[in-house]
Amino acid sequence: MDPTHLNELKTLEDKYWWHVAKRQLVVEILKKQFPAPGKLIEGGIGSSRNLIEFRDMGYDVAGFDVMEEAVVLGRQRGLDDVHQLDLAESWPIDAESVRAVVLLDVLEHLADPVQVLRNAAGVLQPDGGIIVTVPAYPWLYSNWDKSLGHFRRYTARELQSHADQAGLQTRWMAHWNAFTLPAAVAVRGLDRIRPRGGAPDFPRVSPMMNSVLLSLARAERSLLRLVKVPVGLSIVGVLTK
Repeated sequence: MDPTHLNELKTLEDKYWWHVAKRQLVVEILKKQFPAPGKLIEGGIGSSRNLIEFRDMGYDVAGFDVMEEAVVLGRQRGLDDVHQLDLAESWPIDAESVRAVVLLDVLEHLADPVQVLRNAAGVLQPDGGIIVTVPAYPWLYSNWDKSLGHFRRYTARELQSHADQAGLQTRWMAHWNAFTLPAAVAVRGLDRIRPRGGAPDFPRVSPMMNSVLLSLARAERSLLRLVKVPVGLSIVGVLTK
């Protein structure tokens, strides 16, 4: 991640609808599938806002990030157990000691996501699990993805294949963020025609639109409790040993 984007995350993750909606989705899944207490590891901590939320839920949290700046920021925000680590390397965590591993929009940044999933699987308790989110639809891959350092966008089949290769089972998988798909298709198409320069940024929205988008995300989460949403800009999965 570009340090400029990290600074943007620090200012956005508290209120910007996309970050808040993703965090609320993962919190809901954690409460249902792998409730606290227990040890929770986040790979790719970014600004640490999610890890703070998980700590406040009652988990014993730890985190890894390849960026030294992210680790420094996490410690400044009161998280002692955060460390610089390439997630493809061996994790300094006891085997079968972790309740949950969270990898939120991380796998697409990795040259070898299967090895990272194997590492995560190795530290899980028998009843633990991994929550992943990834961007969907390879055909949407654009300069935005390149600027963010993405190797790929995923299909559900590819994410399933990576889980299988890591020796994991898929307990649940669905798309989410369906309500912004038409706008994203239009923006990505324009980006191919007229590429934007500079660091990637999140489209600014008014406070009213931010509230509307959060309401749509909340409605989508209610739907996800009943059925799997078949389309959406992202895929969310729950993986177990």
